[in-house]
Amino acid sequence: MSRIELTALGGAREIGANSYLLRLDGRDILLDCGVHPKKEGAAALPDFSLLNRAPDAVVISHGHVDHCGALPYLLKQFPSTVPYATTATASIMDRMLHNSVAVMEMLAEERGIGDYPLYSHDDVDYAIRQTRALRLGKGFVLQQDGPTAGSFHHAGHVLGGASVLLRTPGHTIFYTGDICAADQELVSGRTPLDASVAVDTLIIECTYGADAEADHTSYEAEVGRFADAVAAVLGHGGVVLVPSFALGRVQEMLNIVARLQEMGLVPEVPVLSSGLGRAIYEVYRMFPNYLRPDAALRPLSRFGRIGDTWDLGNVRKLLGRPAIMVATSGMMIENTPSALIAQEMVRHRRHGIFFAGYLDPDSLGYKLLHCKPGAALQFRLAAPPVKVVLENIQRFYFSAHAPREALRSVIDRLRPKTVVFVHGDPEAIEWMYEHAGDGCRKFAPAVGETIVLES
Repeated sequence: MSRIELTALGGAREIGANSYLLRLDGRDILLDCGVHPKKEGAAALPDFSLLNRAPDAVVISHGHVDHCGALPYLLKQFPSTVPYATTATASIMDRMLHNSVAVMEMLAEERGIGDYPLYSHDDVDYAIRQTRALRLGKGFVLQQDGPTAGSFHHAGHVLGGASVLLRTPGHTIFYTGDICAADQELVSGRTPLDASVAVDTLIIECTYGADAEADHTSYEAEVGRFADAVAAVLGHGGVVLVPSFALGRVQEMLNIVARLQEMGLVPEVPVLSSGLGRAIYEVYRMFPNYLRPDAALRPLSRFGRIGDTWDLGNVRKLLGRPAIMVATSGMMIENTPSALIAQEMVRHRRHGIFFAGYLDPDSLGYKLLHCKPGAALQFRLAAPPVKVVLENIQRFYFSAHAPREALRSVIDRLRPKTVVFVHGDPEAIEWMYEHAGDGCRKFAPAVGETIVLES
């Protein structure tokens, strides 16, 4: 058997720039190719200096930019590399990556970031043309003259999200990507890998490894708690802001709100959304077969537009009457619509800001959720901090990541020989390393570290 190695180019003991290099059967295969949301310029890329030749293939698990945002840059350097993704993910990447170019161009102009844009719209078009889009469950061969085969398996995270099974003579690797075990409003929970598949190496995400509370939260209980909180704010004449990721969380939250209004649990006030989340919503409508069979995806026309959040007059007008706004970004990164709206909301007590997903400890959203009344935070770069008067700031567990007990059950069910823990803050990785995978060889590599899976 030939030597099999894994090198973490990014996404190891961190969340961001996820990319893992597999060397097997004389082939170089990348699992994901993302950018880091907390870094700027070339520093946001995976460490591509660790590549000493063109990868034969890059397999993209799903369309979040921390998993696919560096793909056009990679193909600029190595145009012969062949990307693989599900059909839905390929359509999502088209929108996400073109949006990334627009954002980078704006940041280059406004903040003088010399590395931006890292790639152009033409580079995105090339990456999408090169991508081999495959349906879930369909097998594929990585390079026609090679023995390594792959297949995509429903991951339950977002539309088109997939775990990746790679088979090579004598060794089988299963990469979970980002997974969700429970049904969401639109997307069903992950489809477990057939128990008859003998997995030698499992590469598993650890996002919620340090979060004990997520283990004890049910989806419908959170829907009920959310409904009560929203109704209370609207009943006092306030506005509810739900910061949400453009892919997945925007579409889920809009349809949760619509269902609650149809049930009479939330007042019939305008429900508004913005920008990229609306563009991705259209992709959801293109792929109904990727959604739950009983999913009720409302027409996008059901939801109004937030409009220009840089226009202070527009924001104040939006806050003048009860409404529900689902706006990016989910972690309320400075200068994004959710941050620009919150900049005005936090000056008043009648509103509510309800986070619905994962919050990085370094993010503005995390700081806002945990700040003391009277603290000052900066919502817009190059602008003074704003005193936070608003107290009704809550978090709800609508995340599309599996809690740690569900992650442990994946390991226990597959019983791999080797487990590699990735995609998690240091505390999350540490908890999973210490409490999961008993009886397995275990690794928690750092970025740049190479581990031997088979020699």
